Amino acid sequence: MALVLCEVVVSSALRDANGMLGLSLEQHQALTVLLGNGCVFALVMHFRNITYRSLCHDSPSSAKATLALIVPPVLLLVPALLLFMGYVQELLVRIAPLSAWEEQFFQRVGTNDIATVLAVCVLAPVLEEMLFRGIVLRGFLERYSRSTAIFGSAVLFGTVHLNMYQFLVGLVAGTILGWLYERTRSLIPCIALHGAYNSGTIVLTGLAQSTNGELSIEAVLSMWTASLAAAACGAIALRRMLTNRSGQQLPEQRSP
Repeated sequence: MALVLCEVVVSSALRDANGMLGLSLEQHQALTVLLGNGCVFALVMHFRNITYRSLCHDSPSSAKATLALIVPPVLLLVPALLLFMGYVQELLVRIAPLSAWEEQFFQRVGTNDIATVLAVCVLAPVLEEMLFRGIVLRGFLERYSRSTAIFGSAVLFGTVHLNMYQFLVGLVAGTILGWLYERTRSLIPCIALHGAYNSGTIVLTGLAQSTNGELSIEAVLSMWTASLAAAACGAIALRRMLTNRSGQQLPEQRSP
């Protein structure tokens, strides 16, 4: 709620100053997200006495080890997640068609201009992971059981998107991201997964527009087969490295 209020205030201030700044709609939205989140982070981190270093990587394992060992299998999950959530969203749209406002919103998010790509693929993954995993989930894990904390933060992550289509994506992705953070205590793999997923949605939107949404059955089956195989490899690797290692060093990085 605090984040939404901050973004509303920032958006109103930028709209009043837009005559001098000359911002496009996409630039206005990106700057609103950046400044709104910045205000929330500054306040929360000040009162909780959290540094940016501990917020982003509060693990005994080095950041380099996390980047090298955890991020690659995490990225293998993305293609299957994109295809699965795309199918679920398409089914949901058939059941509950988009409103005119929602159609305009998703069209703007799916554009590939620089401001939108920056906001969707860079700013949103970094800032949202800092907020929902680095602050919200971190606080939940201190107060509630592991499963309650992860699911609760995932519900909150889905709800903040303010539409039922992205709520479902946020719930599924938030659960995976929450598990990753709880096991690694690092935002590095979370940001990587979030950024790759958002980037993939823009790529798939452009692909659908260029092909008019028409792909052969062979192409669809090949995509699903390759995506599921990659996801299986990634899931097995993550399970081996992270199961029962919450908050501990990776095997390769343990002290003798």
